[in-house]
Amino acid sequence: MSYKLLDLLKEELKLVEEAAFILDYSYSNCQKIGIKEEYSLHELDNFEAFTSRFARLSDILIQKLFRLIDKIELEEKGTVRDRINNAEKNGLIDNADTFVQIRIVRNDITHEYDLDSVKEIFRKVMDLTPHLLESVKMTKLFCRKYFSN
Repeated sequence: MSYKLLDLLKEELKLVEEAAFILDYSYSNCQKIGIKEEYSLHELDNFEAFTSRFARLSDILIQKLFRLIDKIELEEKGTVRDRINNAEKNGLIDNADTFVQIRIVRNDITHEYDLDSVKEIFRKVMDLTPHLLESVKMTKLFCRKYFSN
């Protein structure tokens, strides 16, 4: 196994930990606000930051960390779905279908502008965030177990 890849893995794990910490902070703030029909501008700002941080963490996990783990395990080719399935197989996530939903919501966050649709995205992000945060813990445990020196 390449030391260069292991160094990169350490960097990516640090990045994912920081992103998870910030997402958890936003999640707590938005839990206090709750899901509702109307939001103040301040509440919308909180939820916008929250959804942005959700999308960022999901990208770091799926596009960077899961891809890197696949590369270390010599399974680097494949689709996003393949990467998610490999993550489930390795115990990085509990359920591949949940992560497919996370990926879909991430794409919705990026491309949705209608306020009514955005409110539905807020609800979905609130529901899916615990899964995303738990996967960070599971991924860190996996990496310590299989890749630590």
